[in-house]
Amino acid sequence: MITLTLDAPGKNALSSALMESVLDRLEGARGEPILFTGAGGAFSAGLNLKELATLEGNALFAFLELLERFMVAIYLYPGPTVACVNGHAIAGGAVITVCCDHRVVVDDPKVRIGLNEVALGVQFPPRIFSIVRRRVTHPDRVVLGAELFDPAGALSVGLVDEVADDVEAVAKARLAVLSRHPREAYAVAKRELRGDENALCPEGEHGQRLLAMLPIWSSPTVRDKIAQALKPR
Repeated sequence: MITLTLDAPGKNALSSALMESVLDRLEGARGEPILFTGAGGAFSAGLNLKELATLEGNALFAFLELLERFMVAIYLYPGPTVACVNGHAIAGGAVITVCCDHRVVVDDPKVRIGLNEVALGVQFPPRIFSIVRRRVTHPDRVVLGAELFDPAGALSVGLVDEVADDVEAVAKARLAVLSRHPREAYAVAKRELRGDENALCPEGEHGQRLLAMLPIWSSPTVRDKIAQALKPR
């Protein structure tokens, strides 16, 4: 069992550096069971807005492409994956959660989980949106409502699979159960269930769709919301 801890400034915000580091770890894990968790009492607050605010054009395209590779690598990882959601999991943080095979969140009513991209004015990259549609039981409420749920609410809409007091112990127990299955059988069954990158969005149209959403991600509305979020509180 490998514990992969999201650990970065800004409540484990997803920067290019963090995503590249996790991708390297996933490649090196070679199908070993992986437990995802966050450092410092947060799972992940989503994208690194400081970095995002500096990007436009080709740099923004590269960032969104990396974001998709990152999420798809977790979703299609051949071995068992469990999300130990020990704190807030918002936007990109919630996407990591839904990419995992099993999702356990701490029983703390202060914790918030949700996909608030629509409220921020941004468009889901195509392969990420396909993953969300497959893995969330009430996608209309989760995506269009853009709510941030407490643990009980997240369970009710399918963002997580269970709520636990001792989230780490329960998450490790669930991963141990999944790890008992023969590795090759697990990998084959998972591949049959989830397909590949082309099943999420065909390669021929993927780049075009990413390119088409750049004006939305760099619009004045989104830039203003990012600036507001970065203001000291």
